[in-house]
Amino acid sequence: MIKKVGVIGLGTMGQGIAEMLAAKGLDVVVIEVSDERLSYGLQMIESNLDKQIEKWALTGAEKKLILSKISSAKQFEELADCELVIETITEDLEAKKEIFERLDSICGENTILASNTSTLSLTELASVTSMPARVIGLHFIYPVSKIDLVEIVRGLKTSDETFAQTKHFVEEIILKKGVMVFESPGFVTTRLICLFINEALHVLEEGVASAQDIDNAMRVGYSFQNGPFEMADRFGLDSVLAALERMFREYGELKYRPSIVLKKMVRAGHLGAKSGVGFFHYDKDGDRI
Repeated sequence: MIKKVGVIGLGTMGQGIAEMLAAKGLDVVVIEVSDERLSYGLQMIESNLDKQIEKWALTGAEKKLILSKISSAKQFEELADCELVIETITEDLEAKKEIFERLDSICGENTILASNTSTLSLTELASVTSMPARVIGLHFIYPVSKIDLVEIVRGLKTSDETFAQTKHFVEEIILKKGVMVFESPGFVTTRLICLFINEALHVLEEGVASAQDIDNAMRVGYSFQNGPFEMADRFGLDSVLAALERMFREYGELKYRPSIVLKKMVRAGHLGAKSGVGFFHYDKDGDRI
């Protein structure tokens, strides 16, 4: 039974995962590369809980209970007694491999080591560990608290036991729908949604319609929660670009080649909700202005 979970990285995804796990009653240990980033991540979790209170979706007592379930760690050694550790840092293969190598030497042999990667190879991440059978992918989708789907990604050496335990955790403990995916760049959701966003960018480039009208067409016409441009803003334009570039390298097909508009916006620092401006503008809490 998984009762204590480590979360490495408190960016947008790490915040959502940590908050969701704590809301499900699990003890969560979070760690970041610096005290500043750790403090900011915890502050953003509290801010998100406050917004839920304002919308009558949460009580003050529930907020206190969730926050009491989240503790911060200074050293990786403090993750040693977790039954599951989820890595959620940026899509940097070498940095992730370094983390998995450290976790392998610290955590017990029954600890499941998971990555929230959306494009990188689980087999390659597992290759730096002494027990690749316990390495698996847990790809959550933003916003974590609202999307009830998790891609459970099997690397080449992921064991049946690790998969079964992880699937039980996803479906019986955090009550989300788990879909099994064999390792492939972009898996299912990232591969399809990034193509959708990239095609919308080409439509914008061609002057067929404005970003707002393209979003309205897909949101109203096809019941998307967000259109492709707001979706990209919330994922982070740099993350979308990185995913497309990796899939372009791996598959070698032109359909994955990122739009020049996307490249220009990332170079300009217009990364979406996290920078305050992307295709649309956002306040400090990430709400669209």
